[in-house]
Amino acid sequence: MKIVEKNSLKISSVLFDFINNEAIPGTDIESDHFWKGFSNVVHELAPLNKSLIEKREIIQKKIDDWHKLNNQKDFDKTEYINFLKSIGYLIEEKEDFAIETVNVDKEISSIAGPQLVVPVDNARYALNAANARWGSLYNALYGTDVIKGKINKSWDKERAKKVIEFVKDFMDRNIPLKKTSWRDVQKIQLEKSNLILTNGSNNDFLKNDNQFVAFNGDEKNPSSILLKNNNLHFEIVINPDTMVGKIDKASISDVIVESALSTIIDNEDSVAAVDAEDKVKCYRNWLGLMKGDLTSRFEKNGKEIVRKLNSDRNYTSKEGKKISLHGRALLLNRNVGHLMTNPSILLKDGSEIPEGIMDAFISTLCAIHDFKNNKNSRTGSVYIVKPKMHGPEEVEFTNALFGKVEQVLGIKKYSIKVGIMDEERRTTVNLKECIRKVKNRIVFINTGFLDRTGDEMHTSFEAGPMIFKGDMKKSTWLNTYENWNVDIGLNCGFSGKAQIGKGMWAMPDQMANMMEQKISHPKSGANCAWVPSPTAATLHSLHYHEVDVFNEQKKIKLRNKAKVENILEIPKADRPNWSMEDINRELENNAQGILGYVVRWVDQGVGCSKVPDINNIGLMEDRATLRISSQHIANWIHHGICSKDHVMKIMKKMAKTVDEQNKDDPLYKKMSENFENSKAFSAACDLVFKGRVQPSGYTEPLLHQKRLEKKAST
Repeated sequence: MKIVEKNSLKISSVLFDFINNEAIPGTDIESDHFWKGFSNVVHELAPLNKSLIEKREIIQKKIDDWHKLNNQKDFDKTEYINFLKSIGYLIEEKEDFAIETVNVDKEISSIAGPQLVVPVDNARYALNAANARWGSLYNALYGTDVIKGKINKSWDKERAKKVIEFVKDFMDRNIPLKKTSWRDVQKIQLEKSNLILTNGSNNDFLKNDNQFVAFNGDEKNPSSILLKNNNLHFEIVINPDTMVGKIDKASISDVIVESALSTIIDNEDSVAAVDAEDKVKCYRNWLGLMKGDLTSRFEKNGKEIVRKLNSDRNYTSKEGKKISLHGRALLLNRNVGHLMTNPSILLKDGSEIPEGIMDAFISTLCAIHDFKNNKNSRTGSVYIVKPKMHGPEEVEFTNALFGKVEQVLGIKKYSIKVGIMDEERRTTVNLKECIRKVKNRIVFINTGFLDRTGDEMHTSFEAGPMIFKGDMKKSTWLNTYENWNVDIGLNCGFSGKAQIGKGMWAMPDQMANMMEQKISHPKSGANCAWVPSPTAATLHSLHYHEVDVFNEQKKIKLRNKAKVENILEIPKADRPNWSMEDINRELENNAQGILGYVVRWVDQGVGCSKVPDINNIGLMEDRATLRISSQHIANWIHHGICSKDHVMKIMKKMAKTVDEQNKDDPLYKKMSENFENSKAFSAACDLVFKGRVQPSGYTEPLLHQKRLEKKAST
């Protein structure tokens, strides 16, 4: 690897050339100014970053020692809480306050809807996600199990009729007519700015005239009608010449709905970026999104397809004026957390750069292009979601980092907005004080089962054996945590200003189940929730028509607030009396999930993909899957629920299962052919058998090491 030495930094030439030749041009920033300021900030903040990581370990050791000292006694919650306060783990909650963030785009502040998460290293996927702002409801229903019966790729008239019926029932509930049903409408037209829906000689109108916004085409024969409900747009496309339009009474050929209002472009858990080459691939795609010129070329059915960002959507308002709606999701960038360093840049003492500092600078540098063209934010903001922060001190460090980035890059203070991922226990129990540290930047908080449970288990590792993963979802701490997050966000004035998010639906092939279950997220007061695909975003958007999230938030503010002492209810099994059959089933499920994901991460550099579980159900997996599963097995080994030899036998058994599941992948290399020489199998085992001593139970250090070894050997 070629190195460029600049301002006491040793920089990979791949990264240096990208920044100098691609990212900086067009920003009005001088190269020398950037590198001087960057170096100064890195050398100032890197030691602070390191000290925060060391503090995590100091606190964790104190918690471990407390459990060891007290594990023969009955658990005393009051004594435990007082102990956590004494070591600075649980800090005093100060007076109430309201966040003061300004210049926030409406997709975050005032519109509730689905949020996609997509790996930044795949340009095609990133473009698909950005373009998922609008989606065909007819296609989403026709191609998924939401509509019962066989799914046919070719034309199926009866299935198409079921789709039409489903959508018109939905419209009757959410965009009702005064007298009749959408099923009865035969013609749609305009007259003097009024929407007229005709059934024979009878005219009908919307119950709420304000839901009609705009149209395209001729007033007597419009080609589309734009409606609005709960701040979400809903476009009815009229075309009697299509297969669908021919069988519809009103010649409606499709319904296009606002779907993924926002998308997290992910540099963290869903990518495998371990060196300069990988990082530049990620940064280059983000730069293309910020410039608006990212493209992806691929072949489909023998034809080359060129994907690029969608244009805005244009209409004529009912008053006759031209209006334009944003054609793309608002993009947020998830940087990495504070833990990892990266060999792309070496500091003057020879240490690797903290990757989170590098991400903050380069993500924002790329976003300066958007400040000029407004392809993404229309308010001059760049949105950075920051994961895996432990408590207010680490959030305060992020705030200081972002302030210094703004100074070096010469942009307005608080242009960088922050999202706090509430997925670490020390952040959860101190969430209000974490938010206070970034009250001028905060635009997002969320909950997430996998990472949060992984940290729950690691923090209380010495308390005893943990309950089954499936039982975690019914546990006191988890349900309190979900409510606590919403309560704190609303108490801090998030409603109408910032997003309160909920976690991922991981089964992209099970959309009927998603439609039944995920409506709970907007009902919980969350104004965004994660989905795994554009199709899922389109379907999940219907929930935000059914539920007015901002009204739900008003009701929730009146309820009794969740209690922190219930969050601190440790999910351990006091006297486990489990059968070996149940233990094996849990171990096999965990082992299969770990192996199925790790083998692609280490061998192929794939950080996110649909991985079949032990029952061959496809799950969208990222690193959080590894954290919860590896910590769970490690905890059981530590407390004698199973032995290391027992687990190794299961790992080898499940490796054969994973090999069989991937037999049709030409790039796949079997683990079971040579366990000793498989870096993927070795990595999976290390995650389990070394899980106890991994920092906060994170998987990144071991995965990065094995991936770098794999890249070096090929």
